[in-house]
Amino acid sequence: MPPIVRLYNTFGSGSTERNSRSRVQLTDIDERLEEWKDGDEDIKSEYGSDISKEDADITTALISEGGALGEPEVRRRFWSTSEVKGKKQDLDSIATQNFHRFNPKARWTWREENALVRKVDMRIMLWTCLMFCALEMDRANIKQAVTDDLLPELGLTTNDYNIGNSLFSLSFLLAEVPSQLVSKWLGPDRWIPTQMVLWSIVASSQFTLASRTGYLVSRMLLGILQGGFIPTVVLYLSYFYKAHELTIRMGFFWTAMVFADIFAAFSAFALLHLRGWGGLSGWRWLFLIEGVITLIFGLLSFGLMPAGPTQTASWFRGKKGWFTPREEIIIVNRVIRDDPSKGGMHNREAISFKLLWKSLWDYDLWPLYLIGITSHIPFATPNIYLTLSLKGMGFTTFQTNLLVIPSQLLHIMNMLLLTYLSQMISQMSLVAMIPQIWAIPFLLWLRFVDASGVSKWTTWLVMSIFLGSPYAHPIQVGWVSRNANTVRSRTVGAAMYNMCVQAGGIISANIYRADDAPQYHRGNSVLLGAVGFNTVLYLSTKAYYVVRNRQRDRVWDAMSEGERYQYLATTNDSGNKRLDFRFAS
Repeated sequence: MPPIVRLYNTFGSGSTERNSRSRVQLTDIDERLEEWKDGDEDIKSEYGSDISKEDADITTALISEGGALGEPEVRRRFWSTSEVKGKKQDLDSIATQNFHRFNPKARWTWREENALVRKVDMRIMLWTCLMFCALEMDRANIKQAVTDDLLPELGLTTNDYNIGNSLFSLSFLLAEVPSQLVSKWLGPDRWIPTQMVLWSIVASSQFTLASRTGYLVSRMLLGILQGGFIPTVVLYLSYFYKAHELTIRMGFFWTAMVFADIFAAFSAFALLHLRGWGGLSGWRWLFLIEGVITLIFGLLSFGLMPAGPTQTASWFRGKKGWFTPREEIIIVNRVIRDDPSKGGMHNREAISFKLLWKSLWDYDLWPLYLIGITSHIPFATPNIYLTLSLKGMGFTTFQTNLLVIPSQLLHIMNMLLLTYLSQMISQMSLVAMIPQIWAIPFLLWLRFVDASGVSKWTTWLVMSIFLGSPYAHPIQVGWVSRNANTVRSRTVGAAMYNMCVQAGGIISANIYRADDAPQYHRGNSVLLGAVGFNTVLYLSTKAYYVVRNRQRDRVWDAMSEGERYQYLATTNDSGNKRLDFRFAS
């Protein structure tokens, strides 16, 4: 990013909390304009007038030495490279790039911005939610399939079921970073639809399952092909939204997942009634039909996912695209002013091994990765076994699939309330800890009450309220994105966090064991221990980020205004290592 753009966003336009330490008033910058030299007029016309003399001097020097802005970099291979077949990059040519639609002088009203955000919600956010519904349908319909006797028909035990879930989570985990890197190279608008088409083929092919090996292989392939989808979508959405806007939209994003689970219950009720049609089991038709639906969504996604805010015109989306030039200017400027690091990489720029390694060793994100591993375990284990447990209590196949719906509806309401609360009070760790407190009374009931001596409807009610808990995942995804503070770290950090969540899924799938059935007292004791550990972990993470911010406050507050200007103009610090950055806690 040219220094002038970086400095302008830090000094002249930033309105976010993370840049509050380095912000100066526009009136102060306007006073500095009186001192400009005649040679800076070109800079004023190119980048706008709301910048200081020091800023202009830096950019004047760069342009006077190198001339005009450079041509786009030749880069199309997976890893960063300077050469492709038929075209070679001139390594001595100017690398400084322009930012399409970026204009520091741009101004707009809140009415315009609010209307545009609603338009982005309808055009971009809504479709990503529908794509997530398709993913959830194909990865979670195994829970409906087992209620239709999939396990006995394939000669499988509950331990085999656990192994299949573990293989899925492990494959999903291992595919996260490679998938993210491919996405960063090809662009999310190309990679996500390709993923959907590929996994839909595997999902629908489960129609032909006939053995334990086939079941395990299909779960593994699904994990490989779906891995990386979620962090790629999160990165894609960050091109269109400010950081604080993304948090609540992550809540709606995961609400789509729960709606998919509800729809899956209703569709399973219908599709499993096809048992006997063509002499086949209902679960086979379930896999086939839902896989074909995903295939359709994947093909449509090639046309409904633009590469970015300024690239919406196409034969499918219309010659003029979805946004006017004015709207494109507003989208680009509002997003880059909120987070200048988003201007540092384009959406089809590969990440080098060096940058990948640097992102992996970003120790300030490690507490969030650990939270990703353990925070969902107390809920994931009972949820995996919910349909099997209800079936074991004497409910029919069709009753079982309908009885999961109330907990999902409660889950949606609580998740949105939790996400909204986090945004309103600007607290991450303390709000994200609330689900752990929620879990305690229910896990105590499961651990110490003999469920065989109570009504099956009482057990169902307890489980429904328990699994209707608030869901902190949307908050934590936004937390990782905000504390990464660069596109590079955000790309890898989102993948790493989701890998940790999948690692937690592997642990969750193996806590309830066959020798502990049917009440799983040992397993529930483990879940209670996980709740205690998570509570301490959230408080420790809060303390860590508070301490890190205070350390930077001391250094930053000890600097004069001139020293701050000099630091921002010359520093090689980037992302969350900058002295003017403050961690969300």
